[in-house]
Amino acid sequence: MNGQPLSGIRVIDLTRARSGPTAVRQLAEWGADVVKVEARDDQDAEQGRHGFDFQNLHRNKRSLTLDLKKPKGVEILERLAKRADVLVENYRPDVKRRLGIDYETLSKDNPRLVYASISGFGQSGPYRDRPGYDQIAQGMGGLMSITGLPGQGPVRVGIPIADLTAGMFLAHGILLALFERERSGKGQWVHTSLLEAMIRMLDFQGARWLVAGEIAPQAGNDHPTGIPTGVFKTADGHINIAASGQHMYKRLCEAIGRPELVDDPRFRGAKDRSKNRKECNAEIEVALVKRPSAEWVATLNEAGVPSGPIYNIKEMYEDPHVQALNLAAEVKHPTLGAIRIQNLPVTLSRTPGAVRTPTPEAGEHTDEVLREIGYADTDITTFRTEKVV
Repeated sequence: MNGQPLSGIRVIDLTRARSGPTAVRQLAEWGADVVKVEARDDQDAEQGRHGFDFQNLHRNKRSLTLDLKKPKGVEILERLAKRADVLVENYRPDVKRRLGIDYETLSKDNPRLVYASISGFGQSGPYRDRPGYDQIAQGMGGLMSITGLPGQGPVRVGIPIADLTAGMFLAHGILLALFERERSGKGQWVHTSLLEAMIRMLDFQGARWLVAGEIAPQAGNDHPTGIPTGVFKTADGHINIAASGQHMYKRLCEAIGRPELVDDPRFRGAKDRSKNRKECNAEIEVALVKRPSAEWVATLNEAGVPSGPIYNIKEMYEDPHVQALNLAAEVKHPTLGAIRIQNLPVTLSRTPGAVRTPTPEAGEHTDEVLREIGYADTDITTFRTEKVV
């Protein structure tokens, strides 16, 4: 689509699973022409192709099937790479070199190529050849040690957060490399990993150790350092409240009809509330359990105290504000019909991104892409006969 930020940028997507496709999805949503290169007869992919996950990950792309184990398959990829701006892959480091599709090789013929790699543990170091999975990165990256209730033992976060954030970081790096290319005229190798992303996402909890020497414990639904911030019982369920600052704490106490808690020596200052967290939360809940959640959310927000409901996924998408933000997009799939998938979370006022097309069928655009890079119909027929595409 003309006018989108990445219109005219050509991307080769060699990725599988989640982290790599997440990176490429960002590019496709902002107008890049993405060719998803898929293995011929990929049974695993085909079994899940019409499922919700695959459909959400690969929209806005074209599909080319290719056997990279055959020399002609590699030859086709090399021709694609000569004309591409970006190539994204998530092979283990040794595999791409064995196939001859590593950065050093492909950049010889296209020095403007931005070659992007994502892996479990990075392109160097003693673990670089290990297979990488989200849950492994969550554990090794420290996240599972600080998630869950105190004393519960390690707990996995409910989304593949290492995969997703690694993909977003890689997309960030790709855009930076494209921006720098405008000055230098040269591409470069961009790479990250699930482990690197997970450690970066620790943010203040990582700095808590690096700067202060503190190993963060599990804190459950309570904020690790800001009190009272957490989940509180109401008459009909639970709500979230964030009232850690002194002024905010005073507003909270007044809004729930417990102004005496402001000067209670157990909770008077931040350090007092930290020391007596359980008692503070319990005193607040004495008031909260007398009224339903919706009433408290309205009352607290009117008083300037951040508060919100705790939704399941269905309730979240049904919230009128979520609907106003247009966070679900509809596409028409030739087999599945009209389906809804996630929409973009970032808005550009002049050149917005968009969900334009559904996830393609395997090889749907093979002939089209091959013709674009100069192959004749006779060549394509040969490739099909020899099972290259």
